Formats: sequence, structure tokens, C-alpha cells
Amino acid sequence: MIHMIPDSENKNALDEVWLESVSEDLGPDDRKMLEKAVDWALHAMEGKVLETGEPALKHAAGVVRILSLLQVDATTMVSGLIAAMPAKQENESEKNYKNEIISYFGLEVFNLVQGSRELVKIGAVARNAGAASQEGGNSGNQQEMLRKMLLAMATDLRIVLVRLASRLQTLRWFAETKKPCPEDISIETRDVYAPLANRLGIWQIKWEMEDLSFRFLEPEVYKDIAKKLESRRVERESLVAATVNDIRDSLQEMGIKADVAGRAKHIYSIYNKMRNKKLDFDQLYDLQALRIIVDTERDCYTALSLVHAKWTPVMDEYDDYIANPKPNGYRSLHTVVMGDDGRAFEVQIRTMQMHQFAEYGMAAHWRYKEAGVKGGQVAASSLYDRQVSWMRQLLSWRKEVGLTEKEEKKATEENSANQPELALKKAELQKTGEQLQQMKDQRHERIYVLTPQARVIELAEDSTPVDFAYHLHTDLGHRCRGAKVDGQMVALNTKLKTGQTVEIIAAKSGGPSRDWLNPQLGYLASPRARAKVRLWFNAIELQKRITSGQEQVEKELQRLGKTAVNQEQLAEKLGFARADDLYVAVSKDEFSLRSIASAFAEPSSEAGTEDKILVARQTDSRHSGKSGVLVVGVDSLMTQLARCCHPAPPDAIEGFVTRGRGVSIHRQDCAAFAVLKHKNPERVIDVTWGNTEDAVYPVNIAVHAQDRNGLLRDVSEAFSKLKLKVVGVNTQSKRSLAHMHFTIEIQNGDQLSRALQALLEIPGVMSASRC
Repeated sequence: MIHMIPDSENKNALDEVWLESVSEDLGPDDRKMLEKAVDWALHAMEGKVLETGEPALKHAAGVVRILSLLQVDATTMVSGLIAAMPAKQENESEKNYKNEIISYFGLEVFNLVQGSRELVKIGAVARNAGAASQEGGNSGNQQEMLRKMLLAMATDLRIVLVRLASRLQTLRWFAETKKPCPEDISIETRDVYAPLANRLGIWQIKWEMEDLSFRFLEPEVYKDIAKKLESRRVERESLVAATVNDIRDSLQEMGIKADVAGRAKHIYSIYNKMRNKKLDFDQLYDLQALRIIVDTERDCYTALSLVHAKWTPVMDEYDDYIANPKPNGYRSLHTVVMGDDGRAFEVQIRTMQMHQFAEYGMAAHWRYKEAGVKGGQVAASSLYDRQVSWMRQLLSWRKEVGLTEKEEKKATEENSANQPELALKKAELQKTGEQLQQMKDQRHERIYVLTPQARVIELAEDSTPVDFAYHLHTDLGHRCRGAKVDGQMVALNTKLKTGQTVEIIAAKSGGPSRDWLNPQLGYLASPRARAKVRLWFNAIELQKRITSGQEQVEKELQRLGKTAVNQEQLAEKLGFARADDLYVAVSKDEFSLRSIASAFAEPSSEAGTEDKILVARQTDSRHSGKSGVLVVGVDSLMTQLARCCHPAPPDAIEGFVTRGRGVSIHRQDCAAFAVLKHKNPERVIDVTWGNTEDAVYPVNIAVHAQDRNGLLRDVSEAFSKLKLKVVGVNTQSKRSLAHMHFTIEIQNGDQLSRALQALLEIPGVMSASRC
């Protein structure tokens, strides 16, 4: 745990005592490098103050002290020291400053300093983004995007460490001076920087950041919890340390190799648990926590038995996630026991494999800690997970390398027999470091840029301002005519970088350029944006075809003398779903204009030219023929169902006396029957449905749908489920639309209604109707 060590006065912030404490683990060359940086800082930062009001030298001293406790290298410490320099405003001075840093300390230090300063700049924007996202009701997503953006901007892990140390020092200074910390800084720390430290596994920074930001945001609640704790943080931690030693010694006596670590829970964690579980302070069991890592599952349960034998377990607080893993795969033993002093503390027991999975795998600690009630079900991008994972491993690796070097030095001095073993361990660690470095050098797959309103937008790598515009809104993308990046006009095919602020200059109307679809010109990197541009031009081309086809159809109708016809009905009669489909087919020469005349041809099969009408003696209405139709007032007269309209019960029907084929039964709304009735009204005869229980009637159904694989199969299955017989099928596809006509046999109107409803429920079907 990092303790708050008060700084001395600013003028003595970088004194010998401070230098000795921070350079304890440095070699002679590294110490000289740090001393050189101190000399530079004393001259360059004298009298300078940061925007927060903190003296620059005091801030630099605190940052380096925190970094030294993280066991970073000298380059990182020097970078943290120099990065505390307040940003200059004049361009010329800025240029001289850059040259001076490179000349004195090299390009590596300069890059780390510049990276840290970029994160400082983005911090102000991040705070605005937090306010904007809260107004928009999507603050959680924006905070997550900000964390990702900060990691993406930090091309070197050490930049993140410098920034975290700087923010922690700022909070310490506000706490030490008892000055009010700005609310936006506290919120940003709690919602962005503390979760970052958490994900990187830098628990000590994470805990203190949370406690300090909580102290500034909720001072009364903080003080209340602090008073209720029976001991101060240092006392609680020493109690945990004593418990750790006790368990370690007991396990050693039992021959179990174990790594035991513990800590006292910090105030913000206690508050969070009280809030999330709706508990009072007195109901909390685990104000202290221990973690035991052993070699095997058997050892886990042995260690559990030891813990329960030493202290009284709180059985309601025992969870066996080894026998019953969490849904995300997390495995461990959790128990709460009562100590000898009556205080409860939590113990987690797991193997190293379980621990590695929990720390770096799918069930990483931050997933179920930050997800709240969602637990480990929260998803995250694989690349982001890998980036966080290697950062955490790199921190752990650096610590191990530092310890190994100390062990090796000690073994050399003592002429120890362990020298070969230590050398092998060091070589393995160095190899691991090289692998991690290779992972770090992999290019990012995503970038994070900001809108002028400080909203973070995630884009694909190599995205341009045009991609950005289409991501915000399709219409904005169509109207995009220019862009500003960080206030400067840029070309529309400029590749954006993480952290930049992008502003789109749009016309009031208009559309995209065809050049945007040329991959060699590099205007678009997003497949989604390219698809939107193609759709625009496809729509324009479609409209041109519709206009052209409509003109040709109207000319043909003028030639036929049918200008008053309803063109939508005409299109349906010709087998098209809409008039637009007819126009497109005509413009593409897929449909002959001469076929339009066939829609106006009169049916010839129904009407005869002979005036002779078959008449029989008048009698009662009788059932005649096999159609199930009664001809009113006529006996033994043959009837047949007209093929033009396929009537079926309970359709309203009328009869028409034909030449030599009895009475033809039509639906009253049949267009062909209307023509016959107009020309030969004397042939019309009243008819009605008789007993139709055993009869079946063919009806035509038209189905219009988006064409796709398996569509005909799905329609056939719908008929099959309703036990309807299909006696005729005719299908055609035009411009990704399927036009299907089926003739099915039904007994009544209810069967037809059910069939039409079933067809409408099939994916892709736009209409299903009787024809």
C-alpha cells in the first residue's frame, strides 16, 4: 500500500533525503540520470505553479516518489519528473523546450513526457465528456470509452503509470493542504483513472484514488465511515499482516506451500458494499481481506480447514466456487471468519491457475467488480482485454525482474550455490518481457476520437473524417464537405488518430462523392460507411430507372387510350407488387410494353355469341352439380366455378348462364363478371351456396416477399402445417423481390384466413393476399 508521506516545503521538495528514498533501488548510472533531471527541474520549474495551484517542484517530487514505490525504471522516473513542468503557451518556447529535453535526456524520455502531456490535455476534454454524457443519459458507456481512449493514446505503459502517479499526487496535495478539490477532478478520478489502475492491477494506486475522490465528493459520509472503523488504516493493515504471517506459518508446518497476501479494506470499498448490498456498517463482515494461493485444489480445501479451525466461520458467508464455478468460469473458495478480537475478515483461497484466470482471463477481477450485479457477464473487446492483460503482466514481470536482480546480486556476494538457478529464472523473465514487448508493439485495431461536444467515438483504425461523419449520422455523412481536426482544416481522406477532436463541415443538402468509393483514394475505412454511400447511389439509380420506366408506361397507355387507368392496380394485374417495380422492369427491358395490352383484354371463355339460353321448368331451389351451389328457381342445371376468380364459401357469388356449359359461378367483385354483366345483363342469375361440407375449392393466393434462400420451402411448410393442398405454383424473382402465386384447395373462408396469416408471419414476406 502506498502511504501518504508528506512533502517538505516546495523549495526543499527535491532534497537529498528525497533523492535517497526514491533512488534506493537504482544503480549508479540510473541515479546520475535522475540527479541530472533534478538539477534541470530545480532551474526550469523554480517558482512555477500548476493549474491546480500546486507548486510544480512539489508535484514532481510526489510523482517520482509514487513511481519509485511501483519499482519502475529510471527513465520513467525522469519522465515523471519532467512531465510535471507546466505546459508552455508560446510555440517558440515550446519548440525550445522540446529540443532541450531531447538534448539533455534523449528521445525516449521526450516521447514519454509528450505522451503524458497528451493525456493531461485529454483530461480536460474527458471531464467535459463526462458532463455531456451524463446529460445524455449514457455516462457509463462514455466513461468506458474514455478509459479505452486513454489506454489507446498511451503507446507505452509507462505513460499511463506517469499519468496515474500525477493524478494521485494531485489528490494528495488537495488532502494535505485541506483545499477543496474541484468536483470534476474527483469524478474523473473515480470514474476513469481509478478503474484504469484497477484493470492494470495497480491496486495501491486504485485504492488511494478511490478513497481520496470519495473523501472530496462525499465528505460527510467519508467521515462517518472513518469514525466507525475501530482502527486507522495503518493499524488495520498491521492486523492483516499479523494474520498473514500466522496463516503462512501454519500452512508451512503442514507442508503446504502457499502465497498469502492480505489488506485492510479501504473506506470507498466499504461504502460501495454498503450501498450495493443495502447494508448498515454493522452488517458488514469483510472489512479485512486475505488471499491464499496454493498449488492444488486439495491444498485449497486443506487451507480452508485450517482457516476454519483457527477462527470461527460465518457459514452464511461461505461460497465454494471451485465445486460450483461462476457462469464466467471464475473458481475460488470464499469464506468469512471471526478473528480473535471479534472482527470479521474475508478469506479467498485458490490455486495459481485459478488466480491467473481470475486476474488475466475471462473472469478478470475488474469484470465482476465494475459490472456490479451483472457479474462476469459483461463483454469487452478482445484486443482491449489483451492490452490490459499484457500491461498487468508487464507490471508483475518488472517486479519479478527487480527481485531476481537483487537475489542474484546477493547470491553473487555470498557465493551462493543458487546462482545458476537465479540466472535461469532471470533469463526466463527477460524472455517473457520480450514477448510482452512484442505484444505491445502490435498495432491498435480501434481509435478513439472526440466530437466538438467532447463525446468519445470509437472507430476502426485508419478511419477518416468521412467515416466519423457517417458514424454520427448517415445524413451528416452524405452532406459532409469538409472537416476540422483539433481546430485545423484537413483533407477528407486524412487518417484520424486517437485523442483528436473532429468537427464536420456539412452542406445543407446534397449527397456523397463517387470518389469516396474508390479504395485507392482512401476516403473510407469502414465497410458500414461504404455500404451507406453505395445505398445512396443505388437509390439515385433506382429513381432514374423508375422515372424512365414510368414515362414509357404512360406513353403506352396513351397509345392504348387508357390514360385514366390506376397504374398501381395495373401493376398488380401484371404480376408486380408495386407500380415502381413495373417501371423498373420496363426501363431494364425485362418487361415488354406490348404485354400491357393483355391486361385490358376481355375474357372470351365465359361469354358466348349465341342468344339461346337453357331454360328448365321452374321449381324449388335444389342442389345441383358438384360445386355446392344452388341456382335459385332452377332445377337440374349444371354449374361450374369460374376460373377467373375462383369463388369459395363464404364469398358473395352470382351466376352467368354460358353457352352450352351451364351456369358459371363468379364472385360478385370479379372484374371479368362485371364486363359480362354489363354486356349481357339478361344472362345473370341468382345463386347461393348450398351444402359445402364435403367440397373443396381452389383459390389463388399471391405472395410478395424479399427473395432469399429457403423462402419457397418456408411457404410450403406453412401450407403443410395447415394441411392445405397446393395444386398450382408460379414464382418469379425481379430485383431481389419474389412474386409467388399459389393455387390451394380450401373448404371454407376460415382456412383461407389462417393461411394468409401464416404466410405473413414468414420472415421477408411483405404481403399475402387472395387474387
